[in-house]
Amino acid sequence: MPYDTRLHGYRADAVGTEKDALALEVRHWQRASAALTDLDVLASAAAWQALESYMGLSLRSSLRAVATGVAAEAGGLGSRLATASDPGDLAAVRESLLRLRRRYEQVETVLDFYGDAVNTRTSPRLGAVLRGLDALAVDSMDRVLRPLGMSAPPVLTYLDKGLGASILRSGARLWDASLSPVAAIKITRHNLWRPTSLVHETGHQVAHMTGWTAELGAALYERMAPVSVLAAESWRGWASEVAADVYAFALLGYAPLPALATVVDGPSSKVFRMSIGDPHPFGWVRVMFNAGLCRSWFGPGPWDGIARTWMLRHPLSRASKDVQAISRASVANLPALVDVCTRTPLRAFGGAPLASIADPRAVAPAELARLAERAGASLYTSTYLQRLEAMRVLAWTVVNGQALHNGQSAPTSDDGVELWLRRIGGAAAAAA
Repeated sequence: MPYDTRLHGYRADAVGTEKDALALEVRHWQRASAALTDLDVLASAAAWQALESYMGLSLRSSLRAVATGVAAEAGGLGSRLATASDPGDLAAVRESLLRLRRRYEQVETVLDFYGDAVNTRTSPRLGAVLRGLDALAVDSMDRVLRPLGMSAPPVLTYLDKGLGASILRSGARLWDASLSPVAAIKITRHNLWRPTSLVHETGHQVAHMTGWTAELGAALYERMAPVSVLAAESWRGWASEVAADVYAFALLGYAPLPALATVVDGPSSKVFRMSIGDPHPFGWVRVMFNAGLCRSWFGPGPWDGIARTWMLRHPLSRASKDVQAISRASVANLPALVDVCTRTPLRAFGGAPLASIADPRAVAPAELARLAERAGASLYTSTYLQRLEAMRVLAWTVVNGQALHNGQSAPTSDDGVELWLRRIGGAAAAAA
């Protein structure tokens, strides 16, 4: 097209041609944006119905508002084009059109993420299990948030591939700059029947809501700085993941450690790898720290065997000098690190230590065994226990997973765990 800088890129006789071209493009994006508002295209009706009613309504309302926003933006662009009469107006409309395309892609990413998550519930069987995991996740946050006068956000769990779980926090900024209406937690297939990672992820949400992470990072740095500034800086940088690990420990005890060790294991080069900006402690020190949590609160136990295995499997001589220095300083100060994380009063918990709200002694192996013995056959059927002891029942189930076929009161198979989760989900739906 002939170019003339005096007319914003168009000759006067080209205005009509450009306006016609823009009209075609605007109509295209109007139709595309309007289509985003049909949420039944995102996920099946059965999948939407598998959500707890309040959470489903909240999620649909939020997504519809996001989609309606971009549709309204597209409609407004059509009105602007209709009144455009000179090259300057057309250039402004085109700039807005390009912004609309970017906005559309961002909104589409948001809708696809939640649509894919909801669609993992298309199977009625899996939908019922995930509804139970939703309820467990909310329960795990209520244990600490409720005593602090805070409410747990709704949770959408979904099944996906990979080794590690993850969370998109409720209130987190999304791709289109809107806020996530729910906490969306990925559950991995290989850990579906021992979902301790669920509580690690809800620990991230609790840490964010209470301001725990920054306070914990400062406390860890202060404790380790006299020993090793390098180690102190590392622990401060790991505070968010340390908080989540500690949260899972406080509510589930030893149960998360074997699964964690499985996920972070690999060649020694991977186990000792430190990446700049990675909030996760490298695998070796993370396993040692989690074993140290158990040892500090429970005394000797199977966690010591895991720690010994890791020392033999991954000798420190295979690590870089910096990693060796951090590892030695950390292991030598594990009791102090545990105290900072669990026994030190913090503003995040109203001036009390975490253990005063979520006491790890309640999930000591002996206490879990006593719970199972007292409950007997009702351990997985009692609505009372589902309501008050779901975390401890989960911890007992995972810890005793290797004994599920010996006639004890635990479920007899993964099918038993599934039935328990479905009962929890059904009870939550009935209560709602």
